[in-house]
Amino acid sequence: MTSETIERSFREKVSSRIRLSGEGVDRYRVFTPFSFNDGDHLAIVLKRDRSNWTLSDEGHTYMHLTYDLDEKDFQQGTRQTIITNALSVFQVQDREGELVLPVHEDQFGDALYSFIQALMKITDITFLSRERVRSTFMEDFRQFMSATVPEDRRTFDWSDPKHDPRRMYTVDCRVNRMARPLLVFALPNDDRTRDTTIALLQFEKWNLAHRSLAIFEEQESINRKVLARLSDVCEKQFSSLGSNRDRIARYLQEAMHEPM
Repeated sequence: MTSETIERSFREKVSSRIRLSGEGVDRYRVFTPFSFNDGDHLAIVLKRDRSNWTLSDEGHTYMHLTYDLDEKDFQQGTRQTIITNALSVFQVQDREGELVLPVHEDQFGDALYSFIQALMKITDITFLSRERVRSTFMEDFRQFMSATVPEDRRTFDWSDPKHDPRRMYTVDCRVNRMARPLLVFALPNDDRTRDTTIALLQFEKWNLAHRSLAIFEEQESINRKVLARLSDVCEKQFSSLGSNRDRIARYLQEAMHEPM
């Protein structure tokens, strides 16, 4: 099948604005009108893989997502579910970060349509609503804490049973079996940061022995006055989870070695 025939099939099935540009033997760049939310166009290559034609993004889609997200963030939780579903529905393969779709029985137009649909669905993870993003952050936080702190040394949604039977002042994760338990707070917004400040002040009034750690979704988004009040009562802070996983893990390991 000639490149002109393939291009015509692409245009008939997908868009009249699609064109091919040769880049060597049996390799073509596929230019489409479809793009990421920042305006960058999808990267698609049509190339012969042994005896079969294959559409590939050559790793560009995941790379582009890392402009806004840490790579680990879309390899787990809600984001991973969205990606996995998109790949499954459109039968796209993930070959160590390269997304590919073999063309069967010369159905070039159908293959390109499915491939573009899959890539666009994957880019949807950057369009999650505010509430959806927040739930993803909390889910990411829990998964991170579960992977870093042994089960017998952590309690999620902890509250002090003696002083707070109504659970007015909860802690996202309490790391125990140290002289001073470590109270870890996941902070996605101003409201949760204010609540954490109030809780820490209350713990001081109760004379609870503790250390405190705040992990922000994005510290830069927190109101400066709200952040300043938290800084007065919180021992340690990390500006984000995604870019500080290794540092946070080291901090937690060091804290857990504090003697009883």
